[in-house]
Amino acid sequence: MVGGGQLARMTQPAAIALGVRFTVLAGSTDEAAARAVPSSMVADEKSLDDLRAFAAGCDVLTFDHEQVPFGHLRTLAAEGVVVRPGPDALLHAQDKGVMRSRLTRVGIPVPRYAVVSAPDDVRAFAAELVGSREAAPPADGSDLAVPVVLKTTRGGYDGKGVWVVTSLAHAGEPFRAGAPVLAEELVAFRRELSAVVARSPSGQAVAYPVVESVQRDGVCVEVVAPAPGLPDDLAVEAQRIALTVAVELDVVGVLAVELFETVDGRILVNELAMRPHNTGHWTIDGAVTSQFENHLRAVLDLPLGSPAALAPYAVMVNVLGGDAPDVYFAYRHCMARDPALKIHWYGKELRPGRKVGHVTVCGDDVDDLRDRARHAAAHLRGDIDE
Repeated sequence: MVGGGQLARMTQPAAIALGVRFTVLAGSTDEAAARAVPSSMVADEKSLDDLRAFAAGCDVLTFDHEQVPFGHLRTLAAEGVVVRPGPDALLHAQDKGVMRSRLTRVGIPVPRYAVVSAPDDVRAFAAELVGSREAAPPADGSDLAVPVVLKTTRGGYDGKGVWVVTSLAHAGEPFRAGAPVLAEELVAFRRELSAVVARSPSGQAVAYPVVESVQRDGVCVEVVAPAPGLPDDLAVEAQRIALTVAVELDVVGVLAVELFETVDGRILVNELAMRPHNTGHWTIDGAVTSQFENHLRAVLDLPLGSPAALAPYAVMVNVLGGDAPDVYFAYRHCMARDPALKIHWYGKELRPGRKVGHVTVCGDDVDDLRDRARHAAAHLRGDIDE
């Protein structure tokens, strides 16, 4: 697995259980996975020579992020390295413009969008949105008819590389890198959902329950599985979309499709991730087969495991770095206070706002589970001390 972050770290226990020799390419010995995987190789994932050297000792190459250069992966695949998911699939997780265009061609619903190269293009796109909505331009003197979401086509994550702009004066920053920018309508949505599926080279695929994802400042902070109150037809539609994307893009491994449930009852695709995903962490404790195990099964073309939930609900809350004066005391307190709580710590240096762990609780009362998981995460952050 290329990448030494927490996703690679959480894949290690699944590899041990399967009897699979697992190694990671990490950027330093301090990365989360390098601390947990003894056979880690420390190298530069942006270097083709380092990737070649790493791949030489592996049967299959997979990833815990989307940042490995596309050209390098194409070269490795041409040289006979088994890359899963393949470069042509991964490109759709690396480039939002390519992804939006491809999904539109195969009939997958996405927000209205345009790839733009200058602020004036943003003005034209906003005007098109107003026309399509049959709405009048605002009377406040704004030079954009409606707010527009701007995203860097490559490299954005956890809310980085995303702007909501209301005027051209605010639209300049996304273009400073000199790369194309994705302009999208500002979707009126009820909540965000995620559909996680796994697919093998043989074509077998499984779908996990559709979850509700709560975001704050562009960062996932909470996941509820399954999404409470989601109508059956929308849940089935979300899973159908995710499975269709997996087939159309020939994804091998875990695919997470992040979605909007709109206020008018539609499902729109927001983002894709072709790897284990934050919205699937609940599966470690709450599903028959975790997303990490199914990712390994998929890339090794083993029969996939059941994605069924073990309880009516699971709630996962991320632990972000905070001001806890004594994290070890908080750790002990949470364990003692709630013995059914599962705490996952990533072995990362504590920094404000950084994902350093998560907590999960499973049961049949979703409100109680939310309260317990939020309390534990707040205690581990140092927000509360009781």
